[in-house]
Amino acid sequence: MNQNTVESAGIIGLAHIHSNLSPAVLVEHALERKEGLLADSGALVVQTGKFTGRSPKDKYIVEEPTTQEQIWWGNVNHRISEARFESLHKRICAYLEGKTVYHQSVYGGADVRYRLPVEVITEYAWHSLFAHQLFVRPDMYGSDAEDTPSVFTEGFTLIDVPGCKAVPQEDGTTSETFVVIHLAKRLILIGGTEYAGEIKKSIFTILNYLLPQQGFLPMHCSANIEHEKGETTLFFGLSGTGKTSLSADPLCDLIGDDEHGWTDDSVYNFEGGCYAKCIHLSPVKEPEIWEAIRFGTVLENVDMDTETRAIDFDSSNLTENTRAAYPIHYIPHAIIPGQGGQPTNILFLTADAFGVLPPISRLTTAQARFHFISGYTAKIAGTERGLGNEPQATFSACFGMPFLPLPPTRYAELLGKKLAEHDVQVWLVNTGWSGGAYGVGARVDIRYTRAMVDAAIQGKLNSATFTEEPYFGLAIPTEVPGVPSEILDPRQTWADPTAYDAQAKELVHLFIENFEKYRATASPDVIAALPKLG
Repeated sequence: MNQNTVESAGIIGLAHIHSNLSPAVLVEHALERKEGLLADSGALVVQTGKFTGRSPKDKYIVEEPTTQEQIWWGNVNHRISEARFESLHKRICAYLEGKTVYHQSVYGGADVRYRLPVEVITEYAWHSLFAHQLFVRPDMYGSDAEDTPSVFTEGFTLIDVPGCKAVPQEDGTTSETFVVIHLAKRLILIGGTEYAGEIKKSIFTILNYLLPQQGFLPMHCSANIEHEKGETTLFFGLSGTGKTSLSADPLCDLIGDDEHGWTDDSVYNFEGGCYAKCIHLSPVKEPEIWEAIRFGTVLENVDMDTETRAIDFDSSNLTENTRAAYPIHYIPHAIIPGQGGQPTNILFLTADAFGVLPPISRLTTAQARFHFISGYTAKIAGTERGLGNEPQATFSACFGMPFLPLPPTRYAELLGKKLAEHDVQVWLVNTGWSGGAYGVGARVDIRYTRAMVDAAIQGKLNSATFTEEPYFGLAIPTEVPGVPSEILDPRQTWADPTAYDAQAKELVHLFIENFEKYRATASPDVIAALPKLG
């Protein structure tokens, strides 16, 4: 059966196929093949060469008749012809002749009704281990899983071959690296990069294409369930906004930390593991992730002393994007398989380095859809190479633009439908600056942010009095338990209110400018929710 799986992907003439090996055996293979080293914690340490992150410019979707009218073509989804795809496919198959491959049968989706079968074929043993730990494994479901049909009867096959490089002049690529998705043939080809995140995000992209066709919303967010009331909360936010730390609450059970689907009756995790950033990881700040760094975990691009095998998590010698991949059961209070009920609250997290947005505000449904399309945060010096001293606005549609095969407004419409059907409250939470922009003001104290988030989730703001902020039309509570009232209205925290007004108008311009590319397909109520110039 496993040989048939590989051969059905067009791969023949292999020396050997290792199918569904356990983590322990895969670690042994990786060590024997000199793909990595063991750390003192027992984790497998690997390096991904010159690519320590995704290669968005090298991601393609095959342009073919059955799907081409649906795809959001452009800078996110680059076109490639079927002929070019066939060229790359033949190149991979020829490269693999006489070689050994690893194969894992896994799923995308913790809800058995909507699980997508995925066959992952890899050149490296450690990539097979990564797939085993990150995706949903068959043994994570209950005993009745086999009797429950999935809406996705046909799965996808992913072939990851880092050693096979494209020839741009022959294959129509821009470099030797390629991530190519053929939706009709249900086949994904990855080559020329060792970064394992391409495996994870390729399947996320597929689910972002399939779920809306069922009327369900795929989401780039974390999710947890509060112990006392059993209510589900979703946390959206780009890197640096506090999504991981705010969702990792000891009073909550974790559904998942990154990718979820919202169906008619539940929220469910797409994954069976976590792919956590571990730069500056410490047992004090992130004890659960720290304890997950053990045998079976894959550590990417961390700095390790080869004599003592001790990890320096503060080192960025190889990259700031150091990663740890581990199964979700390594985290205490994780729900397995990851499913929860309809969300009661949704938090959009932003680190506004311009000091304009309130630390917490209530959104209408139209505003929620607008901010969902915007996906705003701001980057500052030190968070990314090449940034100057001034904050830079960053917009990533639906808080996950690189993984959207469909137009962002399609997902925003689905969000609006879900919010209306289930009476969900959305909050905008600024974990960034107050009293001035970065360099003048100060970052909102994490203690106050937690108090505001807790108040929203626990319903303490349901009867609060709100005032309207003049630029974005946001509803600001006048009081939040445990939070000084003077920090709630951002304009009042600035020494010079007129300077605040000028900064707010600049940010409004940035939001409006970013929205122009979506205006043609946006609904009138979302357009009406755009910020104003006071």
